[in-house]
Amino acid sequence: MEKNMQEELQEDIKDNASEEIEETIEEEIKEDTEDKEVDEADEKDNKIEELTDTLQRLQAEYANYRRRTQEEKETMGMFANEKILNELIPVMDNMERAMDACSDKEDSMYKGIDMVQKQLKATFEKFGLEEIEAEGQEFDPNLHLAVMQEVVDGTCANQVVMVLQKGYKLSTKVLRPSMVKVSC
Repeated sequence: MEKNMQEELQEDIKDNASEEIEETIEEEIKEDTEDKEVDEADEKDNKIEELTDTLQRLQAEYANYRRRTQEEKETMGMFANEKILNELIPVMDNMERAMDACSDKEDSMYKGIDMVQKQLKATFEKFGLEEIEAEGQEFDPNLHLAVMQEVVDGTCANQVVMVLQKGYKLSTKVLRPSMVKVSC
């Protein structure tokens, strides 16, 4: 009987041990499965974040590209007229000389030249060509070309005292600097 009890006890221990081993194995498998699911979920999240970041960068690059090309088109459109405007500037100078040469301001010739000059000025303004303000301004080598210097009472040094030839700029680009006399 004692043998039977020992055998039963041993069998119970074996059964319990095998049940515990099975439970432990099942738990480890379950944990491994959960870990794999968590790892897969983390991998998916990381991949989604990576793709989202890439998409956002591409969208930003495309927006910058569109902005740059739009700016280039506007700049090209403005400066496309540069060559013809450069050719018309001497025409404006000649119109002004013709008006200065007319002694009778009521003469029809003077009035005709004045009308053409106003129309030419309006065309310049339409295309963004501006006259460079010079007289009374401080000399700026970016805008003015000093051809003479003179001591003038009542003026500061480096001040433009006379414009010999008008200058013009297209937006920020100087097409022709103003030819000026500067006080010293």
